[in-house]
Amino acid sequence: MIRINIIPMKFFITAAFVLIGGIAAAQDSSFATASGGNVKVIKDSRIDMLIKKQIYINTLAIRNQPGFRVQVITTNKRNEANEAKARAMQAYPEYRAYIDFQAPYFKVRIGDFKSREEATDLRDRLSDLFPHGVFVVPAVINVSPDKELQNEESY
Repeated sequence: MIRINIIPMKFFITAAFVLIGGIAAAQDSSFATASGGNVKVIKDSRIDMLIKKQIYINTLAIRNQPGFRVQVITTNKRNEANEAKARAMQAYPEYRAYIDFQAPYFKVRIGDFKSREEATDLRDRLSDLFPHGVFVVPAVINVSPDKELQNEESY
């Protein structure tokens, strides 16, 4: 008959229960707290300066809004799109030109117009430069705050 010494096993099991109980009790977050204490928060004055600076930066940022652009070419060749963009920018440097990729086509679009009428004026002028079809298309346009201020002052 094999004789097993049971005393070390009892010690090991007791120690395991004590450790597990201690770990479980450490996870309990409901402990008594002192009530009625006051906390004083001192705010650095530089925080207000940073907030004002960020507000100013946000007012200078370019905003997006619905509007119109003039689409001059749709092609599946990147080189043709780049050439069309370059020609449009040479002819009308006051307008920004964009290449939009919508697989498998590259679409060259010009301008940021709030109204269809403004875009139609440019479309009529571009029809000589791009005879294969120039269209006014709805798009999300970039509007800088400078332009918004100029438009508000002109009314």
